Amino acid sequence: MNGEPLEETDSFTYLGSTINKHGGTAEDVKARIQKARVAFIMLRKIWRAKQIKTNSKLRIFNPNVKAVLLYGSETWRSTQKTLKRIQTFINKCLRRILHLKWTDKISNTTLWKMTKQLPIENEIKKRKWRWIGHTLRKPPNTITRQAITWNPPGKRRRGRPRNTWQRDTDKETKEMGYTRREMEKTATDRKRWRSLVDGLCSQRAIRHK
Repeated sequence: MNGEPLEETDSFTYLGSTINKHGGTAEDVKARIQKARVAFIMLRKIWRAKQIKTNSKLRIFNPNVKAVLLYGSETWRSTQKTLKRIQTFINKCLRRILHLKWTDKISNTTLWKMTKQLPIENEIKKRKWRWIGHTLRKPPNTITRQAITWNPPGKRRRGRPRNTWQRDTDKETKEMGYTRREMEKTATDRKRWRSLVDGLCSQRAIRHK
């Protein structure tokens, strides 16, 4: 750039997110969990305070810890391994907020109901499709819209393709019974899009014991 060679690297940080050359999210998720853990520890006096109601603690937890954790999750390629790591961290935080000991046996479903939380797979999926709808409503020449609607020409190489964010999105689109063009048209109606996203998350709700 400007006559200077650029250093080749496997990953770099941009706007607070770790970008991997293979499009993976493991490094970014690891960094987000660490930042969220620090944020949670810094607020430990609040979690320990018995005079503060649980609902108030959760209203503090969601924007100050959970938001830090899920920053940029709209563009994550979430594998089951990744989702499990994130969910485990959140569950531990929620149990501490509720002052539950490790000997207190309650199901994840009960824990989420008590704290009014969505399973993390649903949470990330909801964020992702809300962001897609917002992006599809932008002008066609917008870079972010072009990035998610562009269909590269040419034939795909032989062999099993690498899972990518776009392939995961295309798969979910087909599961909903839509084509890309139909999704772009639906996104123009905010109310209809909101119902579509809510339906997607409820249909694919995870059941945990």
